[in-house]
Amino acid sequence: MSAAAEAGLRRILAVVDLLIDAVDEETLVPALLPLLLGAVPGDSIVWSPRAGTAERPLTLPAGLLTPDIQAAFARHAAADSLVTHTTLGPGTPMRRSTLQTRAEFHALAAYAEVYRPFGAEQQLAMSFPAGYAAGRPRKVCVAISRDGSDFSDDDVAAAALLRTRLSRVLHRLAPPVPPPSPVTHRESAVLALLARGLTNQQIAHRLAISPRTVDKHLEHAYAKLRVNGRVEAANAWLTRGRTAVRLGP
Repeated sequence: MSAAAEAGLRRILAVVDLLIDAVDEETLVPALLPLLLGAVPGDSIVWSPRAGTAERPLTLPAGLLTPDIQAAFARHAAADSLVTHTTLGPGTPMRRSTLQTRAEFHALAAYAEVYRPFGAEQQLAMSFPAGYAAGRPRKVCVAISRDGSDFSDDDVAAAALLRTRLSRVLHRLAPPVPPPSPVTHRESAVLALLARGLTNQQIAHRLAISPRTVDKHLEHAYAKLRVNGRVEAANAWLTRGRTAVRLGP
């Protein structure tokens, strides 16, 4: 094994050692970020503890994302293929250069307002399951950026190795998942119509309620079924069936 490979392995093992001894996420993450930057070398790292939400991410260096940068990111995230990969896609370690050319990256509105200000010319990002929050599956996103050469295949492999271990540890540290609240009879009726392919407007007409009330019933049902949208809710209703879902008043 070359000296460079041995040094890289030591940096990965330093992360693994920290994960083994972790007792809570609050103290783990600040100690973890510099070690991750050692294992997958970069100039900065962003740890988003609630992927797809407005919760403030943790960064190294600290304060990397100003309020203006965060606001710009929120405006342009939907058009960023790397963000889509981590928030909606499989979340496996991915180099930005695998998804788009340098010219395509520089053409993004997010490049000028988000990435260029902190030197994110090259990026490697990933996401992974991390237990539950508010009764719903939780995903953490991690993005490592640097200004020089692109990330190597070895960097991607190191990130993949650590991704699995990070997910396992965060599942272990997550609070226990409380038992689901019962779905009410009205929520049950809305779910049954949703599973039949009706729109919110059609459901509202069928049940003689307002579309806004349908939205609220679905919002509550999603949390109780621990799903994130209409398709998952319909699938849950169809696969579990009414008799498999506890009903409340």
